[in-house]
Formats: sequence, structure tokens, C-alpha cells
Amino acid sequence: MIKIFEKKVKIPSEVKVSIEGNKVKVVGPKGELEKSFKIPKDVKVELSEEFVKVFSENERRKIKAMVGTIAAHIRNMIEGVVKGYTYKLKVVYSHFPVTVKVENDKVVIQNFLGERTPRIAKIVGNTKVEVKGQEIIVSGIDIDAVGQTAGNIEQATRITGKDRRVFQDGIFIVSKGEE
Repeated sequence: MIKIFEKKVKIPSEVKVSIEGNKVKVVGPKGELEKSFKIPKDVKVELSEEFVKVFSENERRKIKAMVGTIAAHIRNMIEGVVKGYTYKLKVVYSHFPVTVKVENDKVVIQNFLGERTPRIAKIVGNTKVEVKGQEIIVSGIDIDAVGQTAGNIEQATRITGKDRRVFQDGIFIVSKGEE
């Protein structure tokens, strides 16, 4: 008897999902996302009216992991086009006031630790970045792009070679979730 390992992802009524080969396209009220997957031969993705079913007849651990990963990505895409994702970051400084500006596809951080050269963080994909005083709000529909942009901003203000207990300045992720 063949055991089938499967994961189902529910599709809300306002979302349309289409699968062509290894490309999954999700269209919803907030926009559309398209992602290509490297799907192994053993893993199959089927689309019905209310579910996306990712399954495999293979019992190997790596194949099971791939089934779960693909299902999670599709779930995140559906959630993104319905609700969106938001990360909130906080600007922390003790002596030199930090100035944060958004210019085109990058975030410019000036006067960090009194440095003359600005630090720059890249904005990934179709992500919106708003600066409100000491708070930075990163939002969008693609969880990968939003998370990477927030991570880029946090990494731009990383301090190396100094005692972290003394130099606590930086921009830090405070909360993450849905819009």
C-alpha cells in the first residue's frame, strides 16, 4: 500500500490561484504575486476550487520537507494578497541623533554614531517604507521582500568591533505581522 503525504492550503473566495508548470500565481484584493518553485519529480501540486493540494507518494524526509515548504510558501502568498505584511522598526540612539530618509529604492541612514558617510539599506521588490519620527514601517504583500527589506535596514546599522553593552544604537525590528 502506498502512503500519500499531503498538505492542503485553503483558498479564500476573493483569491484566484493558477498553476502553470512550476509557477504559482496568486491574485487577490491587494495585488498579485508570482513565484517559481524548483519542484522535484516526486512532488505534485494540484488545484481545486477551494484548495491547493501539495502531495507526494514518496516517504523520504527531504520530499516531505519540500511538500511542507511549498505549501507554506503558497499559504504566505495567499495571506499576503488578502491581508499584507507589516514590520515595525524602532530607531534607537543615545548621543548622535540619527536621520532616516527613503530615496527611490533605498533607505539612507545619516549621522549614525556621528559617522560622516551615510549607511544605505536596499528596499527589495515592491515594498513600501514609511518613516514616522523614530518609527519605520515596512509593508507589502510579499513576505520575503518585506522581511528582507526590514532585515537590510537592521543590518545597515549593525555595530562591529565595539562593546554591544555600551554602544546600543541602531535600528531594530520591534514587531512583525499582518497589516
